[in-house]
Amino acid sequence: MPISVMVSERADDCITEFIRSLSENEDLNQKTLREYASDLRNLAHWFEETWSSHSEGSICFQPSEITTPTIVQYREYLQKIRCLKPATVNRRLNTLKRYFEWALRQDLVAIDFSKPVKLISEEKTSPRRMTDKEEAVLMAAVEKNGSIRDRTLLLVMLHTGLRSMEVCNLTVKDVAIGKRSGTITVRAGKRNKQREVPLNSTARASLEPYLATLPDTCEYLFPSEKTGGRLNERALRHIIEKYTRLAGLNGFSAHDLRHRFGYVMSEKTPLHRLAQIMGHDSLNTTMVYV
Repeated sequence: MPISVMVSERADDCITEFIRSLSENEDLNQKTLREYASDLRNLAHWFEETWSSHSEGSICFQPSEITTPTIVQYREYLQKIRCLKPATVNRRLNTLKRYFEWALRQDLVAIDFSKPVKLISEEKTSPRRMTDKEEAVLMAAVEKNGSIRDRTLLLVMLHTGLRSMEVCNLTVKDVAIGKRSGTITVRAGKRNKQREVPLNSTARASLEPYLATLPDTCEYLFPSEKTGGRLNERALRHIIEKYTRLAGLNGFSAHDLRHRFGYVMSEKTPLHRLAQIMGHDSLNTTMVYV
């Protein structure tokens, strides 16, 4: 969870107005909105601390006071003083750019001074790859220590490549299984996009007996064993960590199951089709598995 930093009341008002506008006009989840707010509060905090130290009075953040050299200096601060990873720096810069695009439309600034500022280059590395043996050891740990829900959950993740959030949001009605085929409908993927993901024979063979164990009143495909309601992402990560630990596979995460699917499928699936199945906006994202 982002850590809140102290900013002036004026800065807080500027940020709150931006977040309110996004909330009303765009379909963004609360986590994304909190990250935007946190990124902007960090910028405002740095600006007010830095500029106030060079003046007799306190300086308050407002978009009209930010120029291109100021943003470049902030980028260097994130890189060299905070030593943040390139991906984190670029995320904060993208938030800043989005804010100033909005500020320009709202006539809060005359020029978008963030536009000329470039993101920093990132070294592209392939995600960690789970081997056939590691997958077998993981599933053996689930067979020995887990419930039918957990076994089915891991198999579905390994054989569909769904994101953690997408798995948690699945309902029983999202699963369609025929005699020789089946699909899972992801109704609200990343950026709220809907897609259909095919189910192979392994996933179908696991889902059919599992579905028969669910009560008629059950809404979610993988409900929380404590509440019976939606399983949250934190609980899902805990489940994956439990079995990777039992299997002696320390370091693997829930997202690595998605990567496992990407690597396996890339060997026999056209790139554009794999991008569709995994819900990627760009083929460049899918290319990491090739």
